[in-house]
Amino acid sequence: MWGEPRVVGMKILFVCVGNSCRSQMAEGLARSMGHEASSAGTHPAASVAPHALTLLESRGIDTSDLRPQSIDEFEPESFDMVVSMGCGVHCPAVRLDQDWALEDPVGQAYEVYEQTAKEIERRLKLLDDHVS
Repeated sequence: MWGEPRVVGMKILFVCVGNSCRSQMAEGLARSMGHEASSAGTHPAASVAPHALTLLESRGIDTSDLRPQSIDEFEPESFDMVVSMGCGVHCPAVRLDQDWALEDPVGQAYEVYEQTAKEIERRLKLLDDHVS
């Protein structure tokens, strides 16, 4: 309809097990697209995967505040959407609105991270199209 404002962004929480690759890339990419995004893991890793940081930085995305975090640090009900990255996350107390079923690139070649990032971007654009 004429005069209706476009939804600028959603508040999205990306959840996986380690919170070191896919969910970190999704957080950075979603922020770069105008969303308020966070990410968390059920069993957070010690650090973000170097390839994930390199990929985000190559797109001009600031990674200085990215770190693996526990799902326990968040209140999922305060997010518009909670997305599982597809790693069999079982969080009985956490609602999961979507499961993106993405393969984990951890330990794989940089090209696998690039493919994963492209798929994350595609899905984020679908979300944008859905809410606009």
